[in-house]
Amino acid sequence: MARYVGLSGDQAAAFAAKQCDVDVVAAYPITPQTIIVEEFSNYVADGEVDTEFICVESEHSAMSACIGASLTGARVFTATSSQGLALMHEMLYIASGGRCPIVLCNANRALSAPLNIHGDHSDMMGSRDCGWIQIYAENAQEVYDWTIQAFRIAEDEATQVPVAVNFDAFTITHSLERLTVLEDEAVKSFVGKRKPKYTLDPHNPKTFGSAALPNFYYEFRVQLDDAIQRSFSTIRKVNDEYSKISGRSYDIVQAIGLEDADAAVLCLGGTIGTAKVVAKKLKSEGVNVAVIKPWVFRPFPSRELLTALDNVSAIAVLDRAISPGAPYGPLCSDIISTLYKYDREMCINNFIYGLGGRDISPREMESVMRDTARNAKEKKIEESVTYIGVRE
Repeated sequence: MARYVGLSGDQAAAFAAKQCDVDVVAAYPITPQTIIVEEFSNYVADGEVDTEFICVESEHSAMSACIGASLTGARVFTATSSQGLALMHEMLYIASGGRCPIVLCNANRALSAPLNIHGDHSDMMGSRDCGWIQIYAENAQEVYDWTIQAFRIAEDEATQVPVAVNFDAFTITHSLERLTVLEDEAVKSFVGKRKPKYTLDPHNPKTFGSAALPNFYYEFRVQLDDAIQRSFSTIRKVNDEYSKISGRSYDIVQAIGLEDADAAVLCLGGTIGTAKVVAKKLKSEGVNVAVIKPWVFRPFPSRELLTALDNVSAIAVLDRAISPGAPYGPLCSDIISTLYKYDREMCINNFIYGLGGRDISPREMESVMRDTARNAKEKKIEESVTYIGVRE
């Protein structure tokens, strides 16, 4: 059975972790993630969970503690944001290289300098090659649903890699929404108990974290890449099983309004909500633009996006991050690489937007969509980069 509750995105993440019977949480507070670990610490203090909550002195220490706990066979959760994720950066690679199925909720926030506490995707884009499965949620309901699914995905025998669930600072982390949540027992039954293949055990000694010089290191990295590439099947399996208990369907990529549309807008996270509203308005005026939402960013869903773009001749890729010195934003770079690999030609416009929490207005989104629809109609083949909302 399910019930309705009012939760913010941060509260949704904490509530999901609570229901997943987590053994260890190690975290350090940072705006706008702090509410997640505050809420979870309340669950611990009130005796609602049997979890070891470790208050550490930094995010680097938080991930270090998570790695150690995970290697003992514990189910582990943490959360962070922005500079906190940057401070974890060294340990993110050790977590993935050590095949530790940790779940991390990241409140996407701009990186300093200058100091900014508001939302963009700079933090996780800076760590996009760290060897974690990376998911982007559109709203608090998706934060709740994906956090629960993340434990199953990470701990599946076929994957055994960490998972990061990302959601936008303040617009999702602090906005109250009506959520449909599952009963505790239904979630516990869904995630089950972690069944680690190898663990630290003083009675059965094994070596973890040893040196791997040129004769072995390469193979370790290829094996990690192979596990992440193969995780598509695990994600779909978990999605299918979760839909049966929740009534909500998830996938690698969601396409909205592809019927009769030869133009599309593609972006990650909360901006999808604005895109869907504007696309619906334009459709009523006879302008058809599809909205494409990759839920999964790593592994990059090349084939799924190619399928979604099969009849599209112009696409606007919206990046909420700059890759300084690169020709395109990080999301658009992956799209262009995919299209080039599979010999697909189309008009591609990269729009950089929303840095430091600056809103993209419905009017700006409408302008992007109208331009993209016009390019599709005129069969343009071009590439461009536009910065939305930058003051002259």
